[in-house]
Formats: sequence, structure tokens, C-alpha cells
Amino acid sequence: MLLLNQRPEHNQPLVAADAEALGMAGGARAEHYLGARDDHAETPLHGLPALADELGIAALHVKDEGQRLGLGSFKALGGAYAVVRLVLEEAGKWLGRAVDISEMNDAKVRQIASSMIFVCATDGNHGRSVAQGAGMVGARSVIYVHAGVSAERVAAIARFGAEIVQVEGGYDHAVREVARVGAERGWKIVSNTSWLGYERVPGLVMQGYTVIVRETLRRMAEPPTHVFLQAGVGGFAAAIAGHMAVMLGDRRPKAIVVEPKRSACVFASAQAGRPVSIANQQSTVMTMLECAEPSLVAWRVLMRVGDAFMTVDEEDAVAVMKRLARPLGNDPAIVSGESGGAGLAGLVRAAGDRQMRAALGLDSHSRVLVINSEGATDHGRFAELVGMAPEEVFLQTA
Repeated sequence: MLLLNQRPEHNQPLVAADAEALGMAGGARAEHYLGARDDHAETPLHGLPALADELGIAALHVKDEGQRLGLGSFKALGGAYAVVRLVLEEAGKWLGRAVDISEMNDAKVRQIASSMIFVCATDGNHGRSVAQGAGMVGARSVIYVHAGVSAERVAAIARFGAEIVQVEGGYDHAVREVARVGAERGWKIVSNTSWLGYERVPGLVMQGYTVIVRETLRRMAEPPTHVFLQAGVGGFAAAIAGHMAVMLGDRRPKAIVVEPKRSACVFASAQAGRPVSIANQQSTVMTMLECAEPSLVAWRVLMRVGDAFMTVDEEDAVAVMKRLARPLGNDPAIVSGESGGAGLAGLVRAAGDRQMRAALGLDSHSRVLVINSEGATDHGRFAELVGMAPEEVFLQTA
């Protein structure tokens, strides 16, 4: 299904708070933070000419976040960044001056951090980032995981020293539990979704994601004409589309938001013209995108810079995982997790449908960007779906 954005807010400027979070200064701040990390390395931007030719477009680029900061997901840029920002701000209050990221390992800063507890809900990747950030600065973290989070992903979070709290129900129930417990105990909530009265920290998380845009545009000879962005609560899609709109202005690409048909809360909200909560449905293979309510901040941004909303089926996501692992021609092999290729799945579906192509202006001159938002964060599940271990895919690129 495809829905064009016909809201009155479409193509209007971002509201002040979102323009600040996703603007040039915010993006530069996120890059400054990232540059201070010893484990920083720019992720690759791959050209896929064989697949582009098959889809009838001029060029296809994939920004591969599968190895970002050792966490295997773009989420490494958001949660950890927000944690460190909050620690530095708290240190600034105690010390009476601004505290820079270069002072992160200062004894006084670490002493302040040791008294702070960070909490979040996760499908797996965001919790790992928050736990990593807390560990970097010597703070504590408590991560709420729901019943659908695999044992391998839970173990990966725990390795960073996080306390794990398992709750029944899905991601959105875990978010509500975190909001309740965090408020009661005075813990610092670092959520990648927002709700009424809680917007600044999710804005910081999104600000961390803008690094992806900045790296990508520096590597492209021309900006893309289209970008297909997967969405759970919408924060990732809003951050990428929003920062692109700021950086490129009238030259910004058309931003198409892609969700699993089984869990399409942003699509449902676009249909309703307001944020809505969708009923629990059958679980989707795209587990990192299984969310019932959009982030209010993300919704506000996407109503302005999201040009279309679409859904994909389960088999679409799996087919893309297999195609990236077994490329044709000289295209590189890419390890893409269950949710990582959802944006590409949207492109493949749209490119194969005459009406969708026309509605989106996809043609032989189109330059399309997609983002592989995660690698194999659950190796067993990847091998089950693709029929190859991640290591076997990597060997093809060696």
C-alpha cells in the first residue's frame, strides 16, 4: 500500500525544537561527539549498479550501518550519544561550567556519572546502545526487554553490564513501564520514542542519527532523488529525512517511509491524520520495527518532510536479506538483518508497480538511497532466514 502525504503541514518548515535538534549545529555536535570515541569508523556507502539496472533506476546506494561502533546497528549512534550528553550536562551543573566530550574520562565527571541510572525499553538495538553509553561513562543502566526480544539480543545488552528487566507484552508496554518506573525512581529515561511532555531526550537520540546523513552526502557526487526509510516509531526516518531537508533545502530527496504491513503505526497515523495506536497483530519478522504507536516528535517531523508512506510484506523483507547476501554482477555482498533491508524492500516493491513508480516519480533518472539499518544482530535468526551464516556472506567480500 502507498499513501502520499497530503497533509497541510507537508513541505512546511520544521518547528523550532525539531529544527534545533536536526539542524546543522546539532549534526555537527553529534559528529564532534563521535569523533571523540576511540572506536569510531565511518560506515561504508555501497553502490549497487546491477540491482539499480534491474529496478530501472539510474543509481542505488546503500549506507551500511551493520558494523556501526561494534553494535551492528544505526542505534549505536542514538542511545549512547544521548546518555553521554546527559552526563556532560549533569556534570556542567555540578561544576558550574560547560563540560566537553573530551572530558568524559575526567575523574570528577565519572564520579558524577556513577550516581546516575539510565533506563530504556528496547527491541534489542537501542538498549544495547544505551547500555554501552552508560558503561563508557561509568553510569548504571537498566534495560526493559519484552517477550519478543531474542535471548541472543538480551545477552548482547547484558554484556555491557546492564541490569535486564523482562516484561510481558510488546515493545509499547515496555515503554509504558519504563516511563512509570523511571518517574517513580528518578532514573534518567533515554527513550527512542516520545510522548506528551517527553520530547527533548528522544530529540537527542535522533540528533545522533544525523551523522548517517552527513557521512553519506559527503560520499555522493550528487544527492539522491529518493530515499526509502524504514520506520518503527519513526525516529530514524524522521531524523534522516529531517536532516536531509535542512542540509539540502529544495534539493532534498523524496522521503518514503516504509513499515511492515503487520505493524504500520506511522502509516495508520498518516491515514487518520493524527497519531494513533494500532491493535496488536501477528508478529512481524522485522522485529526492530514492531511498534504500535508513533513517536510524537517523529510524527511532527514526518508530516513535514515525509512525502509518502508505504507497507511491505514479510516475504519482501526476507527476499531482500537473501538478495543482499547473494548479489548479482559486481554488487557487493551485504549482511542485512531482519529489519535492516526494509527500506530496500519498499523500493523493490515500488519499482515493480507501475502506479507506485508514477506516484513517486521513480524512473531511469532516479538516484535512490537506502540504509541498511542493522546487520545480523541475531546470527541464528539470520542463518535461518537467509540460509547462510553472516560469516559466509562476509567471506564473499574479502
